Amino acid sequence: MYTLISRLSSSELLARQLPTLVGALVIAEIFYKWHSFLLETGGFLATWFLLDAAVSWAEKAFSKRTSEAERPQ
Repeated sequence: MYTLISRLSSSELLARQLPTLVGALVIAEIFYKWHSFLLETGGFLATWFLLDAAVSWAEKAFSKRTSEAERPQ
């Protein structure tokens, strides 16, 4: 967590991590009712990780597709 916060600028944190953090919080609050703080925290962190990975994958796929479309033929 410290590395995440220290390596990213505040604008990157707000633009990139805040939406996935809020999404993970909403999912965890609605669906994770395991009556264990440790399990629910682990589920929240795993959900945040997976959402961030999905956003990263989508950004890479989108940027690759747009760069291929802009390449002269």
